[in-house]
Amino acid sequence: MTDNVKINRGLKGVYFERSGVSDIDGAAGTLQYRGYSIHDLAKHATFEEVCHLLMKGELPNAAEIAAFDAEMRAARSVPDAVLDIIRVCKDGHPMDVLRTAVSALAALEPDSLATGEEAFLRNGMRLTAQVPTLVAAHEAIRSGRDPVAPDDSLGHAANWLWMLKGEKPSDNAARLADVDFVLHAEHGANASSFAARVTVGTEANLHGAIVTALSTLAGPAHGGAAEDVMKMVKEIGTPDKAAEYVKTKRANREAVTGFGHRVYRAEDPRARHMREGVRKLGEEMGAPEWYEILQAVVEAMKPYSRHGLNVNVDFYSGVIYQLHGIPMDLYVPIFAIGRMPGWVIQCIEQQRGNILIRPLTLYNGPEPREWVPIDAR
Repeated sequence: MTDNVKINRGLKGVYFERSGVSDIDGAAGTLQYRGYSIHDLAKHATFEEVCHLLMKGELPNAAEIAAFDAEMRAARSVPDAVLDIIRVCKDGHPMDVLRTAVSALAALEPDSLATGEEAFLRNGMRLTAQVPTLVAAHEAIRSGRDPVAPDDSLGHAANWLWMLKGEKPSDNAARLADVDFVLHAEHGANASSFAARVTVGTEANLHGAIVTALSTLAGPAHGGAAEDVMKMVKEIGTPDKAAEYVKTKRANREAVTGFGHRVYRAEDPRARHMREGVRKLGEEMGAPEWYEILQAVVEAMKPYSRHGLNVNVDFYSGVIYQLHGIPMDLYVPIFAIGRMPGWVIQCIEQQRGNILIRPLTLYNGPEPREWVPIDAR
């Protein structure tokens, strides 16, 4: 009977639910959030507008975004007790500290225990506002500085850079961070979103699901690509060495970081919006060589594009963070900042008509055996 069971390892190709949030066409290389092209959103929308679109279903009008943005800005601060917890575990990896801090928020903010769609939306907006504060506070504390308080006069991305660096970012730097968050905001049933749905399937609260998502994102096979790209760029060193680097990697049948994607066979549609931003920020920061190395790698990889090895969004993200002087172990937490609205709406969708997610495994262990007493083994 079990001989006819088909195993879809990693659940590849398996549809487990319907979703009205993101539409991904891997063959064509397209991505839409609720019907809007990622290209239009990256060019024209703010992260706050995309949060509203994802969480509430539609792009906001002027009055709606003003109210939504005001609620988000008012929610940025975190309890002092959470900062104390960060101080205790300041030497941990930033993803471990972030996960611990979100878990602490669940214990310290009574409303976090509430379930139901309105509670998930309310808590989701608050967490989306608080996660940048947690990441920036940890970076300050482990560097021997006091955390920088949120600035309610700044938008989400600009405020994040302000809290991280203690100085107001340029308009170009703030906009590029904003685009980075927009591009990472949602991406279907990726590993962390699916994990969050599994948690919600047990009727857990939103904070618990976000802790699950953070734990899953921390794995290098999911969230670590931007950090690996920056390591590659530093290893290459100069643009003229890129071709030989790629040749050696391919000869050894090793992957070139930043190329290929579990979903996309064509170029990741998000990548192009980071490419030009990296070039401009590199010139602004007086470090154009990072962009030049990246483009030399892209050129060297062109012969392999027919095999689906096209550039993905994380290929450019790491260099943006490097230009800001951000430590590499913060790259995945930054990914989490952008992905928050996607996790929130995935959890809300799961809660509608909720069902326990319980797949099967096909047993292939020993046949039934007789018990042997310990003195006879």
